[in-house]
Amino acid sequence: MSTTRTETNAETRQTTVTVRCTGHVRTAIGKHELPFTFEGDTLREFLDAFFDEYDVADLLIAETDAEATHRGWARVDEVPGTWQKNPEGENTRCYARVCVNGRFNENLDGLDTELDDDDRIALIYPFMFCC
Repeated sequence: MSTTRTETNAETRQTTVTVRCTGHVRTAIGKHELPFTFEGDTLREFLDAFFDEYDVADLLIAETDAEATHRGWARVDEVPGTWQKNPEGENTRCYARVCVNGRFNENLDGLDTELDDDDRIALIYPFMFCC
């Protein structure tokens, strides 16, 4: 996989990723896959640019912890192992996920995950855990 970035000037980088959409996100956008170029190189910058162009932020991003969890889910005060919870306002809604190259952003660096050209971003809603 290529890890090159296109320099537009000394301060601004452009990154081109492949966006894959499922469920309600796919319905809202009208495509299951599209290339997307944005200024920057983090998941946060990607999402800001993508949400400016496509009105799907409400499908994916939770503003509060209450929007990020289902009422039937067990409360966990201390997350086990090395898994870390994203801070409030940076979580996905319950049953929604944002993945980078097949991995949940929570298992990477959250919204500060660095992106390279040709990375794959999956915007998934609804997402169902397998039992």
